[in-house]
Amino acid sequence: MAKNFELPYIPERPEKPREAGVTMMMDKGLSLREVENFIEANGDYTDIAKLGFGTAYVVKDLEQKIKLYKEANIRPYFGGTLFELFIARNKFSDFQKLLDKYDLDLCEVSDGSIILKHEDKLNYISTLSKNRTVMSEVGSKDEGIIISPAKWIKMMSTELEAGSWKVIAEGRESGTVGVFRPNGTAHTYLINKIIAKIDPNRILWEAPKKTQQVWFIRLFGPNVNLGNIAPYEIIPLECLRLGLRGDTFFEFLPEEVEQQLKQKAE
Repeated sequence: MAKNFELPYIPERPEKPREAGVTMMMDKGLSLREVENFIEANGDYTDIAKLGFGTAYVVKDLEQKIKLYKEANIRPYFGGTLFELFIARNKFSDFQKLLDKYDLDLCEVSDGSIILKHEDKLNYISTLSKNRTVMSEVGSKDEGIIISPAKWIKMMSTELEAGSWKVIAEGRESGTVGVFRPNGTAHTYLINKIIAKIDPNRILWEAPKKTQQVWFIRLFGPNVNLGNIAPYEIIPLECLRLGLRGDTFFEFLPEEVEQQLKQKAE
């Protein structure tokens, strides 16, 4: 990870591949040249590249794009909506063949758009996790669907037991559903209930908005797992993680330093 100069009181970030502090970037149709430029600037700070929703079906040079990410030690995968598109058409075996074709070791199992029996979802997770790393998403993409904290916890715990590496807490690219209210603020009660039962390191929080990223960093520290980050927001997020922006400026400074600053200002 690049450091152009030394500065004290900067929190430590684990090197890739990492289990905590994971950053997932959402690729909604970057060109090969854009991917090359993205990797040059952001490769050290990006763990996972999600090829969002069904973009893999229409983007040019898909195989080359996947190769670029892999060469940069960024794990690419198809967004959960593509999995659901195959399941809705009764094409699970074809989905597995697609993962084989592009040699993807990471995949997502979700049911945010379709109604899927949870037992069936667990079976998909168990089957895929035999040969791949699975992330499973919990929460609906529909603003009108409310899921109780107890159900969130049950789904997350059973999906982790079935073989998920991490569970993704739904927030969409809009940041207005799932663990967020329609205005984008966090469902604090829901999140507190979840983390009382589920290890936060096993959760990847979709948090596309800066205010949401700040909220999670203040709650969990610099090494919280965050996803659905726009390509041009990767370095700004890393600066939030390290206390290099006003929003998290005082999060990692020792208390005595903060007190000295206050005294000087008086």
